Amino acid sequence: MTDRELSPRIPSLSACAVVLFWMIAAPVCAQPDTAVFDAHFLDETRRVDDYHTGDASTEPVSLDALRRQDVWAGSRTRLIDDLDLGRYYAKVYDAGSGDLLFSRGFDSYFGEWRTTGPAAEGVARTYHESVLCPFPRHPVVFSLEARRSDRGLEEIFRVWIDPEDYMIREEPLPDGLVIVDAAVSGDPHARVDVVILGEGYTAEETDKFRRDVAHFSGIMLGHEPYASLKDRFNIRGVLKPSQQSGCDEPSRGVHRNTALDCTFDSLGSERYMLTEANRKMRDIAAAAPCDAIYIMVNHERYGGGGIYNLFCTFTSDNQWSDYVFLHEFGHHFAGLADEYYTSDTAYNDFYPPGVEPAERNITATADPARLKWRDVVSEGAPVPTPWNKAEYDAMDRAYQETRREVNERIAALMRGGAPAAEIARAKAKGETLSKEHQAEIDAWFARNPARGTVGAFMGAGYSSEGLYRSQLDCIMFSKGVKPFCAACRRGIIEVIDRYGE
Repeated sequence: MTDRELSPRIPSLSACAVVLFWMIAAPVCAQPDTAVFDAHFLDETRRVDDYHTGDASTEPVSLDALRRQDVWAGSRTRLIDDLDLGRYYAKVYDAGSGDLLFSRGFDSYFGEWRTTGPAAEGVARTYHESVLCPFPRHPVVFSLEARRSDRGLEEIFRVWIDPEDYMIREEPLPDGLVIVDAAVSGDPHARVDVVILGEGYTAEETDKFRRDVAHFSGIMLGHEPYASLKDRFNIRGVLKPSQQSGCDEPSRGVHRNTALDCTFDSLGSERYMLTEANRKMRDIAAAAPCDAIYIMVNHERYGGGGIYNLFCTFTSDNQWSDYVFLHEFGHHFAGLADEYYTSDTAYNDFYPPGVEPAERNITATADPARLKWRDVVSEGAPVPTPWNKAEYDAMDRAYQETRREVNERIAALMRGGAPAAEIARAKAKGETLSKEHQAEIDAWFARNPARGTVGAFMGAGYSSEGLYRSQLDCIMFSKGVKPFCAACRRGIIEVIDRYGE
């Protein structure tokens, strides 16, 4: 990989009006070879950086910069995204004909922000975000579309781009990167290229980063359906050493100087760990072909996060790290929904009532003829499927209340400067509580008459009623390295298939 060094540039918007006459753009159909790609794109990546601003009712977008990066990691034949996943769609049109050349659905940090209570009250925030596209040979128009409440798409941003514009930035990679080839099976155009970014690893912890990358690569490629399709993946680790270990924990009074600025307490949820340092993340991830980004945080606390086609996070050293690693990648890579509904979240009406979610593993219908997974429903299974929900709810809600109290005590002790031994005992109590509760729940699942049944189980997507999942338990429902449900497996395979050459 070669570094490039040119002057910083910002693309011209002067010709934006040229394309405003388009009312309907006709998509270009995928070809069995790379003829469309070769005619319209170079085998390089164009990165569109923008600022997404607003609250629950407004979301103006402004361009930050365009960047030219090395090899395009995506497919050269499957250019149009037909999955219909994500709150947003990025689209690239030919500036002359108006043909749709490329599209990609995604979710954004801003898209989650606007579902929170403060956003509903009119509090505006700005998030930096990026979209990766193949680099065009000729002038194109880049467009962003947002989901309306009925899941229709509405354009919110458009810019005309000349690939010859000298304002497009070409910059060298950050200094001091460590790159690890963990599992490389072939051509990036025909593989899912996963990059594991190290966060909170100091230079002295580089060997630990290498070991952690090897461990979690093995976890992923040993778990179905990835295991059966492991030759469809390339996994690499990229580390920019941090000044300090770990990451920020604001509610516990902890702040660290790290490469990617990851933090717990994201969107006000104590265990939700994300980063707002999008530009740093993208600059480091550019060191390797990249379709999907893991951020592996060098920390022992339980937590993580995953946003579809943006990034996902997990901690390396918790008892549940293997599980979180797989669970959050389900969100980021396959657009899977959380199937649980009793835990605290920062969201309001994440899934609007009366609207069918796009995620493949939850549904708003209990009509057997309309289930997304109706062809794999167990013979004779009633829909909706009884599962002693009230009993489960009583157990889990009691745990959630106790867990909340324990976490609040840990935070108070740490902010108050309590002795290290007292803090350690409180943390150990929390970990023991989590392990014992999950063992109780797993034993309850094992006794449940609905175990192994594929049907429609009420309770999913942060909603106790009105949304359904396909099976009693799943790695998207409860903790533990356990199988994906039937709907999740199908959804993951569907996305993997879109990365074929």
